[in-house]
Amino acid sequence: MVTRTEEEEVNRLENQVENGGGGVWEYLCLVHKLKLRRSDMVLKHGLSILNDSKKRSALGPEEWTLYEQVAVAAMDCQSIDVAKDCIKVLQRKFPGSKRVGRLEAMLLEARGLWSEAENAYSSLLEENPFDQVVHKRRVAMAKAQGNTSAAIDWLNKYLDLFMADHEAWRELAEIYVSLQMYKQAAFCYEELILSQPTVPLYHLAYADVLYTLGGLENLQTAKKYYASTIDLTGGKSTRALFGICLCTSAIGQLTKGRNKEDKESPELQSLSAMALEKDYKQRAPGRLSVLSSTLRSLKI
Repeated sequence: MVTRTEEEEVNRLENQVENGGGGVWEYLCLVHKLKLRRSDMVLKHGLSILNDSKKRSALGPEEWTLYEQVAVAAMDCQSIDVAKDCIKVLQRKFPGSKRVGRLEAMLLEARGLWSEAENAYSSLLEENPFDQVVHKRRVAMAKAQGNTSAAIDWLNKYLDLFMADHEAWRELAEIYVSLQMYKQAAFCYEELILSQPTVPLYHLAYADVLYTLGGLENLQTAKKYYASTIDLTGGKSTRALFGICLCTSAIGQLTKGRNKEDKESPELQSLSAMALEKDYKQRAPGRLSVLSSTLRSLKI
């Protein structure tokens, strides 16, 4: 995950490069290091180096890394001829390379030759079943074809091998949510929280899923995770504050008529409502009346 400082540095270098202030190679290296896909910029400025023999030769061994980076960017931008030229250079330099083989398969994918690309990826995985890039390309290819069920299957197979890949768990969770498969999404977010317990985004997403599932137990758990989100963000998550209010209202409806012991203390929702009103007064005073009306409708 790219930090705010890293993103600011990339944007600074990008503006500098675009305005003719130099630093092209530094910019390309940082984009590559952070695994960003600023393909139009990489294609434009990468080619400016590759097409200049002096600049290209000055790179030393990094010349081949740049060819690979530009090839991928060209495929993203559908500049198929440029991608072909870059891959041909790499084929001559590294005949039989599996890394170049991945680029060849990606080129087939970029051209929409799905079955040929699938065969190429399958062949690469036979030689190396633990090639993460190829596994991820299969997922991306399934999504590009609109084949969500295949994307889910490939992601699950990938996670059987690489269980510590947080981004893959998150991607799978988001696919499940888009298909309204909330129980499966909840499992994914549980895995993420277990492995990264201090990331508030996962607590919030898990709470949202549980609230959507409904039922007293899910709502009570959702409320706890909204509370943990508030704790992890220092009280700055408006969505989590509102989630507390929604859960409290729903729990109140489900426990109506029960013993007082079954009902929850009103303290947390009162504090959440006060924090929401304070936040709206500071950042959106024009919408404060709408918030107050909504909170009243929830009987808070």
